[in-house]
Amino acid sequence: MKKSLLFSLIGAFVSLAATGQTTYLPLRTEEYNLLDRLETKGGMLTNDFYSTLKPIPRKGAVAFLKEITKPMPGGQGIDLSDIDYDNIQRALSISGEWSETADGDDGALPSVRPVLKYFYQKQPDLVHVNTGDFFLVVNPVLYLQATKERNVDGLKYINTRGAEIRGRIFNKIGFYTMVADNQEKALSYIEQWEARHQAFPGADYYTRNSSGAYDYLLARGYIDVGAFNDHFNVTFGYDKQFTGDGIRSLELSDFGAPATFLRLRTKIWRLQYENLFLELTPAYVRAGDQRLPRKYASVHQVSMNVTPWLNLGLFESTIYAKPERFGAEYLIPVIFYNSVARALGADQKTSLGISFKAIALKHLQFYGQGYFDQLQPGKLGKGWWGNQFGVQLGAKYFDAFTLRNLDLQGEVNIVRPFMYAANDGVSDYTHYNQPLAHPYGAGFAEIIGTVRYQPIVNLYLSAKGIYSTRGTGIPGMLNAGNDIFARYDTRGADEGYGLIGDQKLNGTYFNFNAAYEIRPNIFLEAGATYLDRNIGGGLTNYPASTSFYGGLRWNITRREPDFF
Repeated sequence: MKKSLLFSLIGAFVSLAATGQTTYLPLRTEEYNLLDRLETKGGMLTNDFYSTLKPIPRKGAVAFLKEITKPMPGGQGIDLSDIDYDNIQRALSISGEWSETADGDDGALPSVRPVLKYFYQKQPDLVHVNTGDFFLVVNPVLYLQATKERNVDGLKYINTRGAEIRGRIFNKIGFYTMVADNQEKALSYIEQWEARHQAFPGADYYTRNSSGAYDYLLARGYIDVGAFNDHFNVTFGYDKQFTGDGIRSLELSDFGAPATFLRLRTKIWRLQYENLFLELTPAYVRAGDQRLPRKYASVHQVSMNVTPWLNLGLFESTIYAKPERFGAEYLIPVIFYNSVARALGADQKTSLGISFKAIALKHLQFYGQGYFDQLQPGKLGKGWWGNQFGVQLGAKYFDAFTLRNLDLQGEVNIVRPFMYAANDGVSDYTHYNQPLAHPYGAGFAEIIGTVRYQPIVNLYLSAKGIYSTRGTGIPGMLNAGNDIFARYDTRGADEGYGLIGDQKLNGTYFNFNAAYEIRPNIFLEAGATYLDRNIGGGLTNYPASTSFYGGLRWNITRREPDFF
């Protein structure tokens, strides 16, 4: 009886999954900036997607793009440039399975000259099959980049080769997978980061060969099922997530390694509610092939368009302190349940966050995050170790100074010492020896500015500058709260902790990048990066790093080493 009831429930759910399933835009693709830009220029937040919760569904992105280009009553529509219209057409073609032409074909633009008749029949895709009940896209993945770092012998390089597949079956199940083999000879400061953390940034398992190159596999994928007329989606897979509207995230970032996840998204009215369950790897010491332990986390998020121009969000994250144990209570999909459980003595680390996003004057966007743990207002100003918080404030200016397709962004991130740390070596906010949020850890202040300009179709110019200062601690001394992997019960005192410790690492970073898209998702790219770091007081112990690079990127997002 129980078995038949279970199968009946599963069958009922699958029968409800009519066309609600989707696949998602890979993080940091050009479509994200386009959607952000158009939403702001439209002067009204959309309910087709919620930019705070990433990745964004392709289906929602296409619905928004189609809606925003419709003629408005009275002839008053959004002020778009010719380049904006080309970018919209490009985005609709890349996610063409969710739009339809007048003759019944999908929205992927046809190629004038297919390759060998069967390949690139559609402009964005090597193989594109759409029979109505079955949709499939297959694309190559290639990242070939050579870098010359000044005062360092030889060339640095990225060599990535793989394939990407996405599709849907019977309009009930969406799926995506990307597998690529990577060899990378990294810049000197990335090698230093790897040595400190015993991890390669953004990757999970990796090796290093005799020539000094890092070898690792990129493997990501998921299946997605939707139900209740697009109101509910269940996604299970292995990938990265991102929370927020900024360059960085203080709540959940895509900086580190991917993780196994189960994600539930519920959309009702102007509100989206997300439950995210993660299987993570606690800190470990690299020692050859070994079975790594596991730990578990749950993240609950609410994002709501409270007015046509203002979005507010709530965030709760919990890392459970017991490795190798998954409890059924971890799956309770109720926000703030874990905060109450922790207050009652549950063995876990639970932190809370808030976020906002506001658009104004059809050109400006303001956003921010706050992330908090163990706050006691009565001890503010005393440097109490337990007052742990991080704050982000940022702004975006689209079509800056009336120059079409010039977009500016500025962001400030501040995180107090001991934020993200724990006292058990398990429930710290980390995964695979990498931070789950900001790559600097804790005890820092950072200012970031970016410029994006698209002077002509297919040419993308960008520049980024970062200035940061952070505590480093003093080797051999007690924990000062900067190392999020260190147990906070090894601190030397309870009070007296300023934002930055006695020993400060100051860093200045600049990057300029030019990318020309020779065909959808195929970029020729060149740029330069500069990094200077010094210990406060003029004691410089890191040589400046200047590098120049160029290469080809095909169906993969750019990797920018803006951490140190």
